[in-house]
Amino acid sequence: MIKKLIFPAVFALCIACQTKNEPVVYELTSPNGINKIQFELENGKPSYAVSQSDLQVLAPSRMGFVFSNQDSLYANLEVKDMQPSSFDETWEQVWGEKRFIRNQYNQLSVTLQEKTGEKRVIEIQFRAFDDGIAFRYIYPEQAGKDSLFIMDELTEFNLNDDGNAWWIPAYRDNRYEYLFTKSTVSVLDTVHTPLTIESNNGLFLSFHEAALVDYASMTLAHTSGTKLKCDLVPWSDGVKVKTKAPFQTPWRTLQIGRTPGDLITSYLILNLNEPNKLEDTSWIRPSKYMGIWWGMHIGKYTFWESPQQGATTENAKDYIDFAAKNGIDRLLIEGWNKGWTPQWYENAMHMFSFTDCADGFDIEKVVEYGNSKGVKLIGYQETGSNIINYLEQIDEGMALYQKLGMHDIKIGQVGSRLNMKEWHHGQFGVSYYRYVLKKAAEYQLAVNFHEPIKDTGERRTYPNMMAREGARGQEYDAWSEGNPPSYMCVLPFTRFLAGPMDFTPGIFDVETKQGYGHKVHSTVAKQLSYYVTLYSPIQMLADLPSNYDGNPAFKFLLDVPVDWEDTKVLNGEIGEYITVARKDRHRENWFLGSMTNEEARELSVSLSFLDEGAKYTATIYADAPGTGYEHNPMDVAITTQTVQSTDTLQLKLGEGGGCAISFIRK
Repeated sequence: MIKKLIFPAVFALCIACQTKNEPVVYELTSPNGINKIQFELENGKPSYAVSQSDLQVLAPSRMGFVFSNQDSLYANLEVKDMQPSSFDETWEQVWGEKRFIRNQYNQLSVTLQEKTGEKRVIEIQFRAFDDGIAFRYIYPEQAGKDSLFIMDELTEFNLNDDGNAWWIPAYRDNRYEYLFTKSTVSVLDTVHTPLTIESNNGLFLSFHEAALVDYASMTLAHTSGTKLKCDLVPWSDGVKVKTKAPFQTPWRTLQIGRTPGDLITSYLILNLNEPNKLEDTSWIRPSKYMGIWWGMHIGKYTFWESPQQGATTENAKDYIDFAAKNGIDRLLIEGWNKGWTPQWYENAMHMFSFTDCADGFDIEKVVEYGNSKGVKLIGYQETGSNIINYLEQIDEGMALYQKLGMHDIKIGQVGSRLNMKEWHHGQFGVSYYRYVLKKAAEYQLAVNFHEPIKDTGERRTYPNMMAREGARGQEYDAWSEGNPPSYMCVLPFTRFLAGPMDFTPGIFDVETKQGYGHKVHSTVAKQLSYYVTLYSPIQMLADLPSNYDGNPAFKFLLDVPVDWEDTKVLNGEIGEYITVARKDRHRENWFLGSMTNEEARELSVSLSFLDEGAKYTATIYADAPGTGYEHNPMDVAITTQTVQSTDTLQLKLGEGGGCAISFIRK
């Protein structure tokens, strides 16, 4: 065997003659030497393997493509070139969970060429980070067919060990909106990413992708044993990707941690995206907002024109008055435009207007009134997945918001298929969402996608991509069996590894005395904790104003920021509990959120994350004694004390409960 080794600090290349049947192996290690990728070409077929220290993570896993007409590119290859390099920078997020991010990796680019036939060339780029690995395929412009139909990407992830996986199924009508199943890897369904695994070898793994552009999104199919395979979401005609040379795939990513919290504080996905392309970002503002939203979901209001219509000028003014009184500067109003009917959420090519107001609503008057009170309106465009209708009006609709001085927009794609035909997460959907995001930037609109394509880190490149849904949000607690307490302790280790989510937290009437009467399966203190444990640069104060007014716990929602200097995961077990501390980007204050599943528990938390030598007033919002999600869930015990970094706090969480703390520096 000929080995070509790449060392963490100094690259060395040993060039040797290749005998005809001798495998060629290259090794790439991360800057600290802990993670290693081994690339091998044996009998003309490429594969890779991954290890951390002395632990094998992925056994040799195959690579390659199958094009239309049984044309394949995964065999009969030889190495034509190998280029090692290294990179190290620290960059600043426009907004985010951590202000400054280090991007350090070692890279190996391997160029392969077919030995016979068309002698096509393909490059595979590998990157080794201290928190994981990534690779992608680059297909250069070359002689051959103008158009390429990718029928299969052969990329495998051949896990060396079994383990517990937390997953949601792919190819279901509700997109990503399912409760997570916990099972061993060896019995997995075909699943969406991020896929989180607690390996039997003790490592915590997250499989995902980064920089998904003009390509089908990747699901993972279980093939045999502990082997997973890339399964690209197809077009309605069965083709996976329609492209032409040159093209490149998204990065296939594997984040590796020694603790579950290591996955949360890994920024590998962001680092694999291109830097910010927007010259002016002054109009992009992280913010808290209110909305005539929860009332619609619990049945107090309707989305459509009716005697109970939510989107009226009168209701909007009432919400603006409450928001202004409490220093909340954003308001979302759904159902303001023509096209809403009682069947609006059903699969059909609904015809919404994006400029005409519903009866009883005057958008210009509402915007004018909001401006007088210091409250900006958030635009809303529900497509109903009728993308044909939406794209015909997109410029006119966004131009209206720009004319009115609005800089935020929520865009919905309710429906099981786009245009009742294509998956939201196939190549059609991927390209559609990217087009809309770039179009919104032209009109200086920051985007909140619902029924979205999953996040793959594009917020670094287009920081107007603020947040998205992409999982079961809080609305499921309004009209269904709801989200169980354990679900909330799974989300930070799964869905949130992709990026920010607009979960719409902050329900105080968790017993939901109005509307459909479904209970929210959490305590109020746990609802407060979401603003720290569930990251988003836009956080909704989702409940009715009447449930906030006069409630002392509301102060935490007014105090907690949405833009952070730093993030620390203090403890956590997937599906069990989690405690997160974050530092305000604009002040010297810290905030903490902690939550548990159905089990009450007591957690000891060191305050060593606080600035050394400083004293803080800690205001603690905790479950009152005897409080749990099924018993007295609305009781919050509020206490204050002076603390510093050498102190330790004992957090007592009720069943399905939580705790939120503000640390205001003296």
